Amino acid sequence: MNVPSVSRYTIRKIKAVAVLLLLSPLLLTAFACPAQKILRVGVAGLTHDHVHNIMRQFKKGEVIIAGIAEADEQLVTRYKKTYQLPDSLFFKSLPALLEHVRPDAVLAYNSIIEHLGVVEICAPKGISVMVEKPLATTVKDAERIAALARQYHIHVLTNYETTWYNTNQQINDMVNTEHAVGEVRKMIVHDGHQGPKEIGCSQDFLSWLTDPVKNGGGAIRDFGCYGANLMTWLMKGKAPVSVTAITHHIKPSIYPKVDDDATILLEYADATGIIEASWNWPFSIKDWEVFGVSGYLHALNDKDLVQRSKRSYDSIAVRPAAYQDNLPYLADVLSGKTDPGNDCSSLENNLIVVRILAAASKSAAEGKKIVL
Repeated sequence: MNVPSVSRYTIRKIKAVAVLLLLSPLLLTAFACPAQKILRVGVAGLTHDHVHNIMRQFKKGEVIIAGIAEADEQLVTRYKKTYQLPDSLFFKSLPALLEHVRPDAVLAYNSIIEHLGVVEICAPKGISVMVEKPLATTVKDAERIAALARQYHIHVLTNYETTWYNTNQQINDMVNTEHAVGEVRKMIVHDGHQGPKEIGCSQDFLSWLTDPVKNGGGAIRDFGCYGANLMTWLMKGKAPVSVTAITHHIKPSIYPKVDDDATILLEYADATGIIEASWNWPFSIKDWEVFGVSGYLHALNDKDLVQRSKRSYDSIAVRPAAYQDNLPYLADVLSGKTDPGNDCSSLENNLIVVRILAAASKSAAEGKKIVL
């Protein structure tokens, strides 16, 4: 029997087809997963110094700023000059901005008491909102925000720096998914710095950050919210049974109207949370300790995580988190890819945060435990 010969050209063709067949699933995946959409956002206010974050993201091409609503001309002039922004981006008010552009979402960088007003303007237009922490100054405002979000089917999210710490996200995974330290018994969060004036916050920021109405309080609100947020997340959206707090007024000459140091005790059925919030630390600090039945985890910052058991104390490798920035997270929430659930940015979590902070302020003022 004669076997027909196969040319080198034919062999090369067969090999090429085989390689394509092997690669085809990868190619299909690549075409099926386009690059994440760059969001077009509206900016409400420029008085919160965290607005520099979105400006830097804009300059790096990570977001499109569709418009900025700010009535203060000196602020507008300063930001135009600092970030080389065109006149066409600026509007006197948020309603004026939304008359001209339709952003994917509005990001609020104004005082906490103004968050409700931003949602009242955006919600009827079906525009979702992300505010800087905390969600609101009062429980009444927070509940009104939640009612508007549900009525108009929008997202209202709260942005915390600590949400995007790889270490914090790993602690939650290790506790609630891997059960690495057993049931939680004690949580301790230290947050703050030397003081907003001492570290050089702008006068526009200080003017409301140190106002008991516009901010809801001093350090107790500014930094107490971080611990309340993380603990509510770790406890899977469960509110504490009670809240007890003490505040100090260590620097009345600098902060005459508000507290500058607070300790908040959260009582759960089988655990205790301690939040230490201050404008009197010797350095900036945002750390988180979690004690379980069988071990201990400590996120020293956004990069360093240690684990301790009875016989060992080790630095552990930190995994990259699914989200390390608010913009990719916001984009995935808006597209339906991610459900906020009870995560750190979610409305449900931050309603509890506001209730904790309101109870803490009441406890400090009245000198007694507040039952939620």
